[in-house]
Amino acid sequence: MHRSRSRPLRAERPPLSACLLAASLLSACLLAAPAVAQSAGEGLSPTLANIKATHSVRVGYRESSPPFSFVDHSNRPIGYSLELCDAIVDEIGAEVDDTGLKIDYVKVTSDDRIPAVVDKKIDLECGSTTANAERGKQVAFSPLMFVAGTKLMVPKASGVTQVADLKGKTVVVTKGTTNEQAMHNVDAKQSLGLNIVVAGDHEQSYQMLVDGKADAFATDDILLYGLIARHKSQDKFRVTGDYLSYDPYGIMYRKGEPQMKDVVERAFRKLASNRDIVPLYNKWFVSRLPTGEKLNVPISPQLEEAFKVLDDAQSN
Repeated sequence: MHRSRSRPLRAERPPLSACLLAASLLSACLLAAPAVAQSAGEGLSPTLANIKATHSVRVGYRESSPPFSFVDHSNRPIGYSLELCDAIVDEIGAEVDDTGLKIDYVKVTSDDRIPAVVDKKIDLECGSTTANAERGKQVAFSPLMFVAGTKLMVPKASGVTQVADLKGKTVVVTKGTTNEQAMHNVDAKQSLGLNIVVAGDHEQSYQMLVDGKADAFATDDILLYGLIARHKSQDKFRVTGDYLSYDPYGIMYRKGEPQMKDVVERAFRKLASNRDIVPLYNKWFVSRLPTGEKLNVPISPQLEEAFKVLDDAQSN
């Protein structure tokens, strides 16, 4: 599913240094206009060259990964990850000299998101994706944007408090997630004899738990809290157990393009240096969401430190 929206031009006043640079560049352009016209798009990485040619950025979004990437009551893609991608698109616009870039939203799932990046169906994947070494062989990742880990959602009346209590029981996971592998690992390590079943997306996994087809739903803790809040099911389900995996999140894009990597990292550093990234986090994790839910998940010390490192890098 594709959705598009145009990006309004910003009316911010540029710094003096930027104006002086623009003036000098304008003079150079007037002296060599034909050459510039011929070289438009040249020297850009493949992804950036295509974006410049099409005047659009293809952004992959998820339908049921609140508060990272989901749809509002009007079926419009929203979320923390998508706002981070907005900042990246701004930086791409500056890099390719096109401040009017359009965003084309493309729905992806946990199972097809990596192929969508690799096969050039999307330019950025803005969801809830764990950045790990295995995936790093296929795609590139932005700086850290969140830290999560696999936990269990169980009915509130359930006696399950840890994974060992699920011995011989059914656990649903979402296809193509790191949580799927985490559950197979813990099953083998503890000889639990779990019946691990797979659903197509987080909403379907949640529904299996609702329908009594699974005894637990295993995925990243923040996604479990988001689903409970979204469905207002605090009186029905709870999140429990120790962390069964470590999952640092990032924005995905195609690897092997140093220029694209510079653009993505520059966008994150600017957010950090302008002190925008923590308020952005609070908007989606602490304040009430546009869809009415409230997660109340303060920023972790680890993530706050990661953002500080980005700020320091920009300052230096």
